[in-house]
Amino acid sequence: MHIVFLNPQGNFDPSDSYLAEHPDFGGQLVYVKEVAQAMVELGHRVDIVTRRVRDNAWPEFAADQDTYAGFERDLRILRFPCGGDKFLAKENLWPHLPELIKGMLNFYGDQLPDCATAHYADGGYCGILTLIKTGVPFIFTGHSLGAQKLDKLGIRREDWHHAEARYKFSCRIDAERASMWHASRIIVSTSQEKSEQYAHPLYKGAVDASEDSLFAITSPGVNTHIFRIEPTDEDKAVWADLTGRFADEKGPVTLVSSRLDEKKNIIGVVKAYANSKELQKNTALVLSVRGIEIPERDIKKLSESEQAVLREILSVIKEAQITEKVYFLNIRSQRELAATYRYFAERGSVFALTSFYEPFGLAPIEAAASGLAPVVTNKGGPKEIFADGSGVLVDPFLPEDIARGLLDGFKRHKELSAAAIRRVKKTYTWQQTAQGYIAAIEQVLANPRNSTPALPIQLDATPRITDYLEV
Repeated sequence: MHIVFLNPQGNFDPSDSYLAEHPDFGGQLVYVKEVAQAMVELGHRVDIVTRRVRDNAWPEFAADQDTYAGFERDLRILRFPCGGDKFLAKENLWPHLPELIKGMLNFYGDQLPDCATAHYADGGYCGILTLIKTGVPFIFTGHSLGAQKLDKLGIRREDWHHAEARYKFSCRIDAERASMWHASRIIVSTSQEKSEQYAHPLYKGAVDASEDSLFAITSPGVNTHIFRIEPTDEDKAVWADLTGRFADEKGPVTLVSSRLDEKKNIIGVVKAYANSKELQKNTALVLSVRGIEIPERDIKKLSESEQAVLREILSVIKEAQITEKVYFLNIRSQRELAATYRYFAERGSVFALTSFYEPFGLAPIEAAASGLAPVVTNKGGPKEIFADGSGVLVDPFLPEDIARGLLDGFKRHKELSAAAIRRVKKTYTWQQTAQGYIAAIEQVLANPRNSTPALPIQLDATPRITDYLEV
């Protein structure tokens, strides 16, 4: 089959440029890349469609076409004009997405793909435009939904105009509703994602979360060529550097690897560490944030929201007088990250993900595959991923519970690490994810969804949202 991935935000290139350095370059891009490559390995032709950017500040994305090493024959990155040449944040793409689809359809001519897989709300909107113009069906993967973000940010009616200006919730939620309505299948990572996220009141009338035939539960995977316990060629250099940096720290660490996003709740781990003398006595805290080596110096290159997150972290560290126990690492690639995981796993370390809500949680799976013991939020996907006891679940809203979980993780590292590795190998590989997508697409093509009345697509859910915020 010929399958197209619709992913306007962020971008793709052979070097995974800016991954985890910008809010639009998060785990979703890893997900799309890995599933696309796994589909090619299963014998399919795949295109990833995104924006063309001809901006001196973002030189990697200027070419109309690109690919990945080893996949040159059957995987293309196709970039089309969309809102000018400058890089645009995802919140500013909405009025320009029809231009992207026009360019894509002109490129394909009468050689249309068999099916599209649309990612995030903007990709879903592109899927609808493609469906309307060509009849090519699409399956929708929301990754994370706007309604949950609205709730987790605690936005009230009096905050609405400020939040809307920053996040464009009215466009996002309306696009999500329309995507749910028009999609032939909806891909979710866990049953909890289906029953909780898609049952949110803001999606009422657009989707029925109890309609099992509409949903396909397909878990993300981990690249076991990179994230594994066996050493790779990168380990020698990475381990030598880390041994030098951590010469005074011989014990285990709590490792956090995340974007500086408020919802990721890095501050929760920092507060847990700052308030626990036992953690401070026996362990160190390592914060892996792309682009940050010396936080006081590097903070200037961050966005305002990222600066606010980092300032709070630095304030807690300073107030607790734990500067000598907290380390920042700037890890530049997935291979370097995996080598770092293996280094600290040898010391009996834990990986912490304490998001206020995590739709799935790919990062702790990668860390677990590399030998770290997972200590993860009990809000969202990780609760289901580690339901077999292979990870420690914590309440992200309670620093004292995070501290409890970290101490438990250190105490049971050997047991948890072995169990988590078995869990990953059995359940979470990209080959299994791709097979889930292919099965869903084959069902769609064999049994096309009956035509339904078009749901109005106005990209303005303001009345619906403000009514919800009144409740």
